Amino acid sequence: MTHALSPGRSRGAGDARALAACIAAAAAIAVLVLLALSVGRYPVPPGALVAVLTGSAPAEIVTVVWQIRLPRIAGALAVGAALAAAGAAYQAMFRNPLVAPDILGVSSGAGLGAVLGIVAGAGIWEIQLASFAGGLCAVGLVYIAAAAVPRGDPTLVLVLAGVVVGALFHAGIALATALADPYTELPAITFWLLGSLAGATRADMARLLPLVLVALVPLVLLRWRINVMSLGDEEASALGVPVAKVRMAAIAAATLMTAAAVASAGVVGWVGLVVPHAARLIVGPGFGRLLPLAALLGAGYMLAIDTLARSLVATELPLGVLTAVVGAPVFLLLLARARRVWS
Repeated sequence: MTHALSPGRSRGAGDARALAACIAAAAAIAVLVLLALSVGRYPVPPGALVAVLTGSAPAEIVTVVWQIRLPRIAGALAVGAALAAAGAAYQAMFRNPLVAPDILGVSSGAGLGAVLGIVAGAGIWEIQLASFAGGLCAVGLVYIAAAAVPRGDPTLVLVLAGVVVGALFHAGIALATALADPYTELPAITFWLLGSLAGATRADMARLLPLVLVALVPLVLLRWRINVMSLGDEEASALGVPVAKVRMAAIAAATLMTAAAVASAGVVGWVGLVVPHAARLIVGPGFGRLLPLAALLGAGYMLAIDTLARSLVATELPLGVLTAVVGAPVFLLLLARARRVWS
């Protein structure tokens, strides 16, 4: 009887641990939000924040909090959650811990789509659509290239295919940059390549947040089927999972989130690779537990990075630079401490 109950007890303990981790991450995000509202070139003390909520703060403080910092904070949270959730979905779909939106070429593909939209003089919605199409094209090319190599280590083949496709799209970005107008188009292209939330507005958040939420819905609904697919395609099919449809839906959702993040904040790497690893070390590989924690950790991580980007020096630092500087050593540390084999 004890052995029969042990799996249920294990699942219960795992769920409790995941819930506690999500609560702790949410509490950390709340602290980071208060810190992000307070620090910057125009410091806002805690008393002034309370005055903003009560309507008794000076007009300039109200403008800083509501018009500048809150949209930027919302953007950082949404972008971080989107990239981390997308990374967790890609890693689950490809059953590969080295897969991420930037390594698979999705970020570069979405960046190329956005750059081409800028050069063509498109509006924000058209740029986001072009970004999504570019990201989806990149994933398709990587998947086709990896499937065309029947021999060799699947992990190595997939990573190499992502490197090749990413290099191809980066070449397209370089060509578009060289041909862009240096006075009107080049500054906007530079924004996409370096990553920044400096220009985030309420209108931008009104476009970004629905896309991220819509993309999260299929991942939440398919979480148990995605868990079954970790056993392999043949086993999942034998258990009644429509493998091709689930994989297409999950990849499309992850690509939509990545494209929306790129369209709003530019190309920001390492988040989709590092954060799912950190979440997996806490709650394990089960996608139902991994997805919410990865999204929360990604949101908090990006908010912390954005706060550092606008507070460390007088000139704002690019997000992509800071995520690489912080993410690369953290990823090496996570790999060194990981003791369980990817399954």
